[in-house]
Amino acid sequence: SDTVLTLHCVCCWQYCSDSEDLFGGYDSILEDSSLLAKLDDVEQNERQSDLQSAAHTDAVDQQDFTSLRPSNEGNQTCEDLLTDSILDDLRNEPLEDLPASQLQFQEQVNENVKRSRLQEGNKTSTPDRTERERNIEDKTKRQSKVRRSMTDHLKRTMLCNAAAPSNVSRTVVLKEAVVSEEISVAMQAMETVSAETTDLGPFFGLPTKVKDLMYKLRGIKSLYNWQETCLNLGCVQQRKNLIYSLPTSGGKTLVAEILILRELLCRKKDCLFILPYISLVQEKVRGLAGFGLELDFMVEEYAGSKGKFPPVKRRSKSSLYIATIEKAHSLVNSLIETNRMENLGLVVVDEVPARFCLYSTHKTTQIIGMSATLGNIRDLQTFLRAENYTNDFRPVQLKEYVKLKDTIYEVDPKEEECFKFSRALNFKYSSGMQRIDPDHIIALVTEVIPTHSCLVFCPTKKNCENVVGMICKYLKEEFLQHRKTEKTVLLRELRDSGNGSVCPVLRKTVPYGLAYHHSGLTTEERKLIEEAYSSGVLCLLTCTSTLAAGINLPARRVILRSPYVATDFLKRSQYKQMVGRAGRAGIDSVGESILILQDKDRDMVTTLTAHPLICSCYSNLMHDDGKGILSLLLSLIGLNITTSLDHMREFLCGTLLYVQQKQLCVERSLWEVVQQGVDLLKEKNLITVTSDEHGQTLQVTKLGKATYKGSVDLTYSDILYKDLSKGLEGLLLNSYLHLVYLVTPYDMILQCKPDWMVYFRQFTLLSAAEQKMSAALGVPESFVARKAAGQTVKKVRNRMYLALVLFSLLKETNLWSVADRFQLSRGFVQALLSSSSAFCSCVLHFTEELEEFWPFKALLTELMRRLSYCVKAELIPLMEVAGVMESRAKQLYNAGYKTLNHLANADPAVLSDSIEKLYRKQANLIVASAKMLLNEKAAALQEEVDELLTVPLDLPQQLT
Repeated sequence: SDTVLTLHCVCCWQYCSDSEDLFGGYDSILEDSSLLAKLDDVEQNERQSDLQSAAHTDAVDQQDFTSLRPSNEGNQTCEDLLTDSILDDLRNEPLEDLPASQLQFQEQVNENVKRSRLQEGNKTSTPDRTERERNIEDKTKRQSKVRRSMTDHLKRTMLCNAAAPSNVSRTVVLKEAVVSEEISVAMQAMETVSAETTDLGPFFGLPTKVKDLMYKLRGIKSLYNWQETCLNLGCVQQRKNLIYSLPTSGGKTLVAEILILRELLCRKKDCLFILPYISLVQEKVRGLAGFGLELDFMVEEYAGSKGKFPPVKRRSKSSLYIATIEKAHSLVNSLIETNRMENLGLVVVDEVPARFCLYSTHKTTQIIGMSATLGNIRDLQTFLRAENYTNDFRPVQLKEYVKLKDTIYEVDPKEEECFKFSRALNFKYSSGMQRIDPDHIIALVTEVIPTHSCLVFCPTKKNCENVVGMICKYLKEEFLQHRKTEKTVLLRELRDSGNGSVCPVLRKTVPYGLAYHHSGLTTEERKLIEEAYSSGVLCLLTCTSTLAAGINLPARRVILRSPYVATDFLKRSQYKQMVGRAGRAGIDSVGESILILQDKDRDMVTTLTAHPLICSCYSNLMHDDGKGILSLLLSLIGLNITTSLDHMREFLCGTLLYVQQKQLCVERSLWEVVQQGVDLLKEKNLITVTSDEHGQTLQVTKLGKATYKGSVDLTYSDILYKDLSKGLEGLLLNSYLHLVYLVTPYDMILQCKPDWMVYFRQFTLLSAAEQKMSAALGVPESFVARKAAGQTVKKVRNRMYLALVLFSLLKETNLWSVADRFQLSRGFVQALLSSSSAFCSCVLHFTEELEEFWPFKALLTELMRRLSYCVKAELIPLMEVAGVMESRAKQLYNAGYKTLNHLANADPAVLSDSIEKLYRKQANLIVASAKMLLNEKAAALQEEVDELLTVPLDLPQQLT
């Protein structure tokens, strides 16, 4: 009976999880509320029946075996027979109405009984023992064990089952087993894949759980046909390099994500996902954190000041590094230096023509590039030894129009003049409106808003603000009532993000459902506006071309205010990016774009709209007077990839520059460029060149190593070294000003023109020690006073002005008031803060390689943390979570979520209810990101512990 009850427990757990009813809705397995009582009755009946037969048997046996039989043999015998007889009784009960799981249990019990009887039958047929000997032995064995009743057995087993730990349900265990099995099958398939193989597993070589997660986390039920075709390409399944090109909004990223998941789960290799902007990196980290938690891999952010070099070496988990191009460069260098490139299985580069500069990967590392349609795709194929897949798919049909005067023309290349008459604008303008809006923008936008969404691209930031203000003046009062409550909440959130300040333009336009979007806004303002637009609270954005290249914000109608960006005529690629935002997949059946043009631009616009897209990708190694090639040469020498000119030439044959040298190296050959680069590096004391009978040997100096490991621009490396050396002579430690000056980015100095009266006023507020330090750096009070008085001074000292801006931010953390005080846009101030944080990280790595700068390590580590967030110390742990801005961090802190641990263990539903205008989807993303970050930190600490406790392989052994 012990065996039977244990089997019953296993059978039930096989079909029931922790949250399910064990008996499928029945009170007992016999559909009877008194199972134990019934068992007692059956047992008593069987006992009485067996006592009668046992008495007869004992009378016969007593003649020969009286001395051997125990006094309680009769009872023992009937108890031994009890198991079979009860089961026989139960087996005769009608069981047709039982649930399927219990019927299966009954069948398994019957099988066990048959097996048991068969084994007993085999035992009784053994020829070398007499029947009487067996009876004596059986009775002796039975004497040693007093049996319990069936009721006691059932009670005891059920109590044991109830007391057993059940942290993980049987259902979860089975699901995980299925996932592991599917991954194992996929891994075997990948190892033996051939060109003919088109399916590696249930979901493109991935377990079914990934498909379920795609629906749960993204709402994706199925893939587009082109996506399935691309994923089933022979080159993809054989892990060859691939470049695939599609129009904007075609779904390129999903293919890359599936390939990344396959590499992480099936091949257990790390992956690198390169994106062009910090905001896109943070968005992708948030979006993939949920997959990482469910599928057990790490998602690590490498953008701005974030990222560890080399990355933590994990023993049990794979990592997905999501990085900007600059951070990816440093990451790859650190992997090469530590001989860990073989762990990097896949590199995905988004927008290849924009920022392609990956120059070195391991032989087993696969490279996937995404791009728009390219005119010189063969150059890239040759460089990467890659296949190419191109498709013109768009999820929503795009119709392109141009507006000339008061007439709309459809773009049609088949027409002689490329434009076909579509309709005349039917909108009555007063003479006043005609003067203010000669391009009829108000007429065009009111055809779609507020029911649908609209984007208006403007040539300048100022024009964005002017156009959105103009539209508001002529909108009807009914626009104010559309989603009024949500717009009120948005205004309050904008006010909170500005510590009580709101942009006057936004204060006026948001109640109408309109806003502007450009780099003059703070990151938090842009994020709030983007979320409001995506959710339909805002129906129109006026924006610059940068929005088209960044986050995906589609619209029913896209209007191009002018065919210019500032004073430059639009490039074909820029135009396609802008109009590509027209049409929202799953919402609109069609998207439309309207380009407003003047007669003077008609011929150029004809070329822009009607001719095929010809966008080419060229190596950027020769940009900025060959700055890229110098950086490459220094890295190659520093990483010991090449130690001679011959080796260097051999390596450069594998670069895109080598493929395109006829176009890019016109005035001098590639080898002349390399030789001149080596000479310049030697002149800057970044490398040494020694000669012997075998030729020249190239080696990196300490300064050179610090330069490439810190990713410091070669233009500024010697200046930085001098500034740091001078700083050590009289480092001011009772104020942040000196340190802030040292990490103020050199490349932002020319972007700022100081207001010298403001400069002088802020300078006079410094302490005597701070003014003395400033004078030591070449900016005495007399210099600032002369500039404020309008005198001409040859030297320009803008860097100290920017340092004062950062210094003020660190002291009061109110970006709005600092921007107002220094007469700078708040967007510029935040860009300065972000750049200084990233540059501080570079300077920190730079000083770590030079022993004389050891004091800076601890100082810059804390400064980098302060610059990265520039908020009160208690909010920093919350702002480390991707996507959590200052105002949201304040809300979380006030609601009781004060640490990363609080946030990681939060219930998304409770979190969403606790924070105003925090939707459930956003709450899920925040909690998932917090969990991922907490896991990352915990894993890093665990790896450090494991490393400390590992016995060294080279431990000296006792000599024998």
